[in-house]
Amino acid sequence: MKRYCLALDLKDEERSIEAYEEYHKAIWPEVKISILDAGILDMEIYRAGNRLFMVMECSDDFDFGKKAAADVANPVVVKWEKLMSEYQQPIPVAGEGEKWVLMNRIFKLVE
Repeated sequence: MKRYCLALDLKDEERSIEAYEEYHKAIWPEVKISILDAGILDMEIYRAGNRLFMVMECSDDFDFGKKAAADVANPVVVKWEKLMSEYQQPIPVAGEGEKWVLMNRIFKLVE
């Protein structure tokens, strides 16, 4: 199993943050299916202020490229991503067009 950690910021507006959290209390079923079908076994998102931190537990054959290709081919996921983009903004180190930024692990207590 693989674990990935990613970061993203929300627009720093209280109502926007509240709306984003409300959507995530009940993500659309098609979005959940697309996540699971990609080999993502579990996903958690944490928030501190307007900073989000996502943890993904994935199957060994999970591939970000394949997930991205499947997402653009799924009109419901495209609609979800467009809607979520209204609330999101890239973190300062994000590349051009990048939303969620993959983080590098710098410490692990037990190997």
